[in-house]
Amino acid sequence: MTDDGTLAGTRWQMQSPAPAPIRIQRLWLHVLLLALTLLTTTLVGTHMYYKFARNLPFFSAEDGFDIFLLGLQHPHLLWTGLPFSLTLLAILMAHELGHYLTCLFYGVDATPPFFLPAPTPLTGTLGAFIRIKSPVCSKKQLFDIGIAGPLAGFVFVIPALAIGLAFSKIAPGLNMQSEVQLGIPALQTLLHWAVFPGVPAGDIYLHPVARAAWVGMFATALNLLPVGQLDGGHLIYALFGRWHKWVTWGFLGLLLPMGLLWKGWWLWAVLLFLFARKHPVVYDESDLGRGRRQLGVLALVVFLLCFSLAPLNV
Repeated sequence: MTDDGTLAGTRWQMQSPAPAPIRIQRLWLHVLLLALTLLTTTLVGTHMYYKFARNLPFFSAEDGFDIFLLGLQHPHLLWTGLPFSLTLLAILMAHELGHYLTCLFYGVDATPPFFLPAPTPLTGTLGAFIRIKSPVCSKKQLFDIGIAGPLAGFVFVIPALAIGLAFSKIAPGLNMQSEVQLGIPALQTLLHWAVFPGVPAGDIYLHPVARAAWVGMFATALNLLPVGQLDGGHLIYALFGRWHKWVTWGFLGLLLPMGLLWKGWWLWAVLLFLFARKHPVVYDESDLGRGRRQLGVLALVVFLLCFSLAPLNV
Protein backbone atom coordinates (compact mmCIF):
# COMPACT_ATOMS: atom_id res chain seq x y z
CA MET A 1 0.00 0.00 0.00
CA THR A 2 1.38 3.40 -0.95
CA ASP A 3 0.48 6.86 0.23
CA ASP A 4 -1.72 7.17 -2.85
CA GLY A 5 -3.57 3.88 -2.85
CA THR A 6 -3.52 0.67 -4.73
CA LEU A 7 -2.68 -0.14 -8.35
CA ALA A 8 -0.86 3.02 -9.32
CA GLY A 9 0.31 6.14 -7.63
CA THR A 10 2.92 8.75 -6.90
CA ARG A 11 4.44 8.92 -3.45
CA TRP A 12 5.57 12.41 -2.45
CA GLN A 13 8.38 12.85 0.02
CA MET A 14 9.30 16.47 0.80
CA GLN A 15 12.85 16.21 2.10
CA SER A 16 15.33 18.22 0.04
CA PRO A 17 15.32 22.03 0.01
CA ALA A 18 15.85 22.11 -3.75
CA PRO A 19 15.39 19.75 -6.72
CA ALA A 20 18.12 17.14 -6.86
CA PRO A 21 19.53 15.41 -9.92
CA ILE A 22 17.60 12.41 -11.23
CA ARG A 23 19.09 9.22 -9.77
CA ILE A 24 18.53 5.56 -10.50
CA GLN A 25 19.09 3.68 -7.26
CA ARG A 26 18.67 0.00 -6.52
CA LEU A 27 17.88 -0.81 -10.14
CA TRP A 28 18.03 -4.50 -9.26
CA LEU A 29 15.10 -4.02 -6.88
CA HIS A 30 12.93 -2.40 -9.55
CA VAL A 31 13.72 -5.21 -11.99
CA LEU A 32 13.09 -7.90 -9.37
CA LEU A 33 9.73 -6.45 -8.36
CA LEU A 34 8.70 -6.13 -12.00
CA ALA A 35 9.67 -9.77 -12.66
CA LEU A 36 7.76 -10.99 -9.60
CA THR A 37 4.72 -8.94 -10.61
CA LEU A 38 4.90 -10.42 -14.11
CA LEU A 39 4.87 -13.87 -12.52
CA THR A 40 1.95 -13.26 -10.16
CA THR A 41 -0.19 -11.54 -12.80
CA THR A 42 0.60 -14.28 -15.31
CA LEU A 43 -0.50 -16.92 -12.80
CA VAL A 44 -3.80 -15.06 -12.34
CA GLY A 45 -4.15 -14.68 -16.09
CA THR A 46 -3.54 -18.40 -16.65
CA HIS A 47 -6.37 -19.33 -14.32
CA MET A 48 -8.54 -16.61 -15.86
CA TYR A 49 -8.01 -17.94 -19.40
CA TYR A 50 -8.63 -21.52 -18.21
CA LYS A 51 -12.08 -20.43 -17.00
CA PHE A 52 -12.73 -18.39 -20.15
CA ALA A 53 -11.82 -21.20 -22.57
CA ARG A 54 -14.08 -23.69 -20.77
CA ASN A 55 -17.04 -21.36 -20.16
CA LEU A 56 -16.67 -21.63 -16.40
CA PRO A 57 -17.67 -18.84 -13.98
CA PHE A 58 -15.03 -16.14 -13.69
CA PHE A 59 -14.53 -16.55 -9.93
CA SER A 60 -15.87 -18.76 -7.18
CA ALA A 61 -15.22 -18.83 -3.45
CA GLU A 62 -13.71 -22.31 -3.82
CA ASP A 63 -10.96 -20.94 -6.05
CA GLY A 64 -9.09 -19.14 -3.26
CA PHE A 65 -5.33 -19.44 -3.74
CA ASP A 66 -5.89 -22.30 -6.18
CA ILE A 67 -5.87 -19.50 -8.75
CA PHE A 68 -2.07 -19.50 -8.48
CA LEU A 69 -1.65 -23.29 -8.47
CA LEU A 70 -2.78 -23.99 -12.03
CA GLY A 71 0.19 -22.24 -13.63
CA LEU A 72 2.64 -23.58 -11.03
CA GLN A 73 1.47 -27.16 -11.50
CA HIS A 74 1.26 -26.87 -15.29
CA PRO A 75 3.99 -24.43 -16.41
CA HIS A 76 3.25 -25.17 -20.07
CA LEU A 77 -0.01 -23.24 -19.61
CA LEU A 78 1.67 -20.05 -18.41
CA TRP A 79 1.75 -18.57 -21.91
CA THR A 80 -2.07 -18.39 -21.81
CA GLY A 81 -1.79 -15.95 -18.92
CA LEU A 82 0.48 -13.52 -20.77
CA PRO A 83 -2.30 -11.61 -22.60
CA PHE A 84 -3.71 -10.59 -19.20
CA SER A 85 -0.41 -9.88 -17.46
CA LEU A 86 1.31 -8.03 -20.32
CA THR A 87 -1.77 -5.89 -20.97
CA LEU A 88 -2.12 -4.96 -17.30
CA LEU A 89 1.59 -4.25 -16.83
CA ALA A 90 1.66 -2.13 -20.00
CA ILE A 91 -1.16 0.05 -18.63
CA LEU A 92 0.45 0.39 -15.20
CA MET A 93 3.89 1.02 -16.71
CA ALA A 94 2.52 3.72 -19.02
CA HIS A 95 0.88 5.41 -16.02
CA GLU A 96 4.04 5.43 -13.94
CA LEU A 97 6.34 6.39 -16.81
CA GLY A 98 4.02 9.32 -17.49
CA HIS A 99 4.81 10.58 -13.99
CA TYR A 100 8.48 9.61 -14.10
CA LEU A 101 9.33 11.12 -17.50
CA THR A 102 7.56 14.36 -16.59
CA CYS A 103 9.65 14.52 -13.42
CA LEU A 104 12.73 13.89 -15.56
CA PHE A 105 11.72 16.75 -17.87
CA TYR A 106 11.42 19.19 -14.96
CA GLY A 107 14.53 17.95 -13.15
CA VAL A 108 12.51 16.66 -10.19
CA ASP A 109 14.23 13.83 -8.33
CA ALA A 110 12.08 10.68 -8.63
CA THR A 111 12.57 6.93 -8.54
CA PRO A 112 11.73 4.58 -11.40
CA PRO A 113 8.47 2.66 -10.88
CA PHE A 114 8.16 0.16 -8.03
CA PHE A 115 5.78 -2.70 -8.94
CA LEU A 116 3.97 -4.55 -6.18
CA PRO A 117 3.41 -8.30 -6.66
CA ALA A 118 0.65 -9.67 -4.46
CA PRO A 119 -1.46 -12.84 -4.10
CA THR A 120 -4.65 -10.98 -4.99
CA PRO A 121 -6.98 -13.32 -6.90
CA LEU A 122 -8.40 -10.74 -9.32
CA THR A 123 -5.19 -8.96 -10.33
CA GLY A 124 -2.02 -10.55 -8.94
CA THR A 125 -0.69 -7.09 -8.05
CA LEU A 126 -1.30 -4.06 -5.88
CA GLY A 127 -0.12 -1.89 -8.75
CA ALA A 128 2.90 0.40 -8.96
CA PHE A 129 4.15 3.74 -7.71
CA ILE A 130 7.07 6.15 -7.95
CA ARG A 131 8.56 8.23 -5.15
CA ILE A 132 9.19 11.92 -5.68
CA LYS A 133 12.13 12.79 -3.45
CA SER A 134 12.52 16.53 -4.01
CA PRO A 135 10.12 19.48 -3.81
CA VAL A 136 7.92 20.39 -6.76
CA CYS A 137 8.60 24.09 -7.28
CA SER A 138 5.49 25.29 -9.11
CA LYS A 139 1.85 24.43 -9.57
CA LYS A 140 2.44 24.00 -13.29
CA GLN A 141 4.99 21.28 -12.57
CA LEU A 142 2.65 19.72 -10.02
CA PHE A 143 -0.22 19.73 -12.50
CA ASP A 144 1.85 18.28 -15.34
CA ILE A 145 3.34 15.52 -13.19
CA GLY A 146 -0.06 14.66 -11.73
CA ILE A 147 -1.97 14.49 -15.01
CA ALA A 148 0.70 12.75 -17.10
CA GLY A 149 0.20 9.37 -15.42
CA PRO A 150 -3.59 8.96 -15.79
CA LEU A 151 -3.59 10.26 -19.37
CA ALA A 152 -0.70 7.99 -20.42
CA GLY A 153 -2.36 4.95 -18.84
CA PHE A 154 -5.72 5.83 -20.40
CA VAL A 155 -4.14 5.89 -23.87
CA PHE A 156 -3.33 2.20 -23.34
CA VAL A 157 -6.66 1.37 -21.70
CA ILE A 158 -8.76 2.27 -24.76
CA PRO A 159 -7.17 -0.13 -27.31
CA ALA A 160 -6.79 -2.84 -24.65
CA LEU A 161 -10.50 -2.68 -23.84
CA ALA A 162 -11.50 -2.59 -27.51
CA ILE A 163 -9.31 -5.60 -28.36
CA GLY A 164 -10.41 -7.45 -25.23
CA LEU A 165 -14.09 -6.93 -26.05
CA ALA A 166 -13.47 -8.11 -29.64
CA PHE A 167 -12.17 -11.42 -28.22
CA SER A 168 -14.94 -11.67 -25.60
CA LYS A 169 -18.00 -13.86 -26.17
CA ILE A 170 -21.70 -14.02 -25.54
CA ALA A 171 -22.53 -16.38 -22.67
CA PRO A 172 -26.02 -15.66 -21.26
CA GLY A 173 -26.30 -16.22 -17.52
CA LEU A 174 -22.70 -17.29 -17.00
CA ASN A 175 -21.58 -14.08 -15.29
CA MET A 176 -24.30 -14.47 -12.67
CA GLN A 177 -22.80 -17.83 -11.65
CA SER A 178 -19.59 -16.07 -10.59
CA GLU A 179 -19.09 -15.10 -6.95
CA VAL A 180 -17.83 -11.70 -8.15
CA GLN A 181 -19.31 -9.46 -10.83
CA LEU A 182 -17.33 -6.50 -12.07
CA GLY A 183 -18.91 -3.07 -12.33
CA ILE A 184 -19.32 -1.61 -15.80
CA PRO A 185 -17.71 1.83 -16.29
CA ALA A 186 -19.06 4.20 -18.93
CA LEU A 187 -16.15 3.56 -21.32
CA GLN A 188 -16.87 -0.16 -21.27
CA THR A 189 -20.54 0.51 -21.94
CA LEU A 190 -19.74 2.69 -24.97
CA LEU A 191 -17.37 0.14 -26.51
CA HIS A 192 -19.74 -2.71 -25.63
CA TRP A 193 -22.49 -1.04 -27.67
CA ALA A 194 -20.11 -0.85 -30.62
CA VAL A 195 -18.84 -4.45 -30.43
CA PHE A 196 -22.00 -6.22 -29.21
CA PRO A 197 -24.96 -4.04 -30.29
CA GLY A 198 -28.20 -5.13 -28.68
CA VAL A 199 -26.57 -7.68 -26.36
CA PRO A 200 -27.07 -7.09 -22.59
CA ALA A 201 -23.81 -6.33 -20.82
CA GLY A 202 -24.46 -9.14 -18.33
CA ASP A 203 -24.37 -11.68 -21.15
CA ILE A 204 -20.83 -10.77 -22.24
CA TYR A 205 -18.07 -13.00 -20.86
CA LEU A 206 -14.97 -10.81 -20.83
CA HIS A 207 -11.71 -12.05 -22.32
CA PRO A 208 -8.70 -11.74 -19.96
CA VAL A 209 -7.39 -8.78 -22.01
CA ALA A 210 -10.68 -6.96 -21.37
CA ARG A 211 -10.40 -7.80 -17.66
CA ALA A 212 -6.88 -6.32 -17.62
CA ALA A 213 -8.30 -3.17 -19.22
CA TRP A 214 -11.00 -3.14 -16.52
CA VAL A 215 -8.29 -3.19 -13.83
CA GLY A 216 -6.60 -0.34 -15.68
CA MET A 217 -9.83 1.68 -15.64
CA PHE A 218 -10.29 0.95 -11.94
CA ALA A 219 -6.72 2.10 -11.21
CA THR A 220 -7.20 5.26 -13.28
CA ALA A 221 -10.44 6.14 -11.50
CA LEU A 222 -8.91 5.56 -8.06
CA ASN A 223 -5.93 7.74 -8.81
CA LEU A 224 -8.12 10.55 -10.11
CA LEU A 225 -10.19 10.73 -6.93
CA PRO A 226 -9.92 14.39 -5.83
CA VAL A 227 -8.21 13.64 -2.52
CA GLY A 228 -4.93 14.86 -1.03
CA GLN A 229 -1.96 12.98 -2.43
CA LEU A 230 -3.74 11.07 -5.18
CA ASP A 231 -3.21 12.26 -8.76
CA GLY A 232 -6.65 13.84 -8.68
CA GLY A 233 -5.68 15.62 -5.46
CA HIS A 234 -2.58 17.07 -7.15
CA LEU A 235 -4.76 18.42 -9.95
CA ILE A 236 -7.26 19.95 -7.52
CA TYR A 237 -4.44 21.55 -5.53
CA ALA A 238 -2.87 23.02 -8.67
CA LEU A 239 -6.21 24.27 -10.00
CA PHE A 240 -7.90 25.56 -6.84
CA GLY A 241 -5.09 26.20 -4.36
CA ARG A 242 -6.28 26.58 -0.77
CA TRP A 243 -9.76 25.31 -1.67
CA HIS A 244 -8.34 21.82 -2.22
CA LYS A 245 -8.86 21.00 1.48
CA TRP A 246 -12.61 21.50 1.18
CA VAL A 247 -12.73 19.33 -1.93
CA THR A 248 -10.80 16.58 -0.12
CA TRP A 249 -13.05 16.69 2.94
CA GLY A 250 -16.17 16.82 0.79
CA PHE A 251 -15.19 13.78 -1.22
CA LEU A 252 -14.14 11.82 1.87
CA GLY A 253 -17.60 12.54 3.25
CA LEU A 254 -19.17 11.44 -0.02
CA LEU A 255 -17.39 8.08 0.21
CA LEU A 256 -19.49 7.21 3.28
CA PRO A 257 -22.89 6.99 1.51
CA MET A 258 -21.14 5.49 -1.53
CA GLY A 259 -20.14 2.65 0.79
CA LEU A 260 -23.78 1.56 0.82
CA LEU A 261 -23.31 0.57 -2.82
CA TRP A 262 -19.84 -0.93 -2.37
CA LYS A 263 -18.37 -1.47 1.08
CA GLY A 264 -14.88 -1.02 -0.33
CA TRP A 265 -15.45 2.75 -0.35
CA TRP A 266 -15.53 2.72 3.45
CA LEU A 267 -12.08 1.10 3.50
CA TRP A 268 -10.82 3.68 1.02
CA ALA A 269 -12.27 6.49 3.12
CA VAL A 270 -10.29 5.27 6.14
CA LEU A 271 -7.05 4.72 4.20
CA LEU A 272 -7.21 8.08 2.45
CA PHE A 273 -8.07 9.87 5.70
CA LEU A 274 -5.10 8.30 7.50
CA PHE A 275 -2.41 8.29 4.81
CA ALA A 276 -3.20 10.59 1.88
CA ARG A 277 -5.41 13.41 3.14
CA LYS A 278 -2.77 16.14 3.41
CA HIS A 279 -1.06 17.60 0.36
CA PRO A 280 2.53 18.95 0.43
CA VAL A 281 2.63 22.73 0.17
CA VAL A 282 3.68 24.29 -3.14
CA TYR A 283 4.53 27.99 -2.77
CA ASP A 284 3.26 29.33 -6.07
CA GLU A 285 0.28 31.55 -6.82
CA SER A 286 0.72 31.76 -10.61
CA ASP A 287 -2.16 30.97 -12.95
CA LEU A 288 -2.05 27.63 -14.74
CA GLY A 289 -3.34 29.04 -17.99
CA ARG A 290 -6.20 28.06 -20.26
CA GLY A 291 -4.49 25.01 -21.73
CA ARG A 292 -3.95 23.31 -18.40
CA ARG A 293 -7.48 24.13 -17.27
CA GLN A 294 -8.75 22.40 -20.41
CA LEU A 295 -6.57 19.40 -19.57
CA GLY A 296 -8.17 19.45 -16.13
CA VAL A 297 -11.57 19.09 -17.80
CA LEU A 298 -10.16 16.22 -19.87
CA ALA A 299 -8.98 14.53 -16.66
CA LEU A 300 -12.52 14.84 -15.30
CA VAL A 301 -13.90 13.19 -18.46
CA VAL A 302 -11.38 10.35 -18.12
CA PHE A 303 -12.40 9.90 -14.48
CA LEU A 304 -16.10 9.72 -15.37
CA LEU A 305 -15.42 7.23 -18.18
CA CYS A 306 -13.47 4.93 -15.84
CA PHE A 307 -15.44 5.34 -12.61
CA SER A 308 -18.01 2.88 -11.30
CA LEU A 309 -20.08 3.42 -8.14
CA ALA A 310 -19.92 -0.31 -7.37
CA PRO A 311 -16.72 -1.69 -8.92
CA LEU A 312 -17.19 -5.15 -7.41
CA ASN A 313 -20.40 -6.96 -6.57
CA VAL A 314 -20.03 -10.05 -4.40
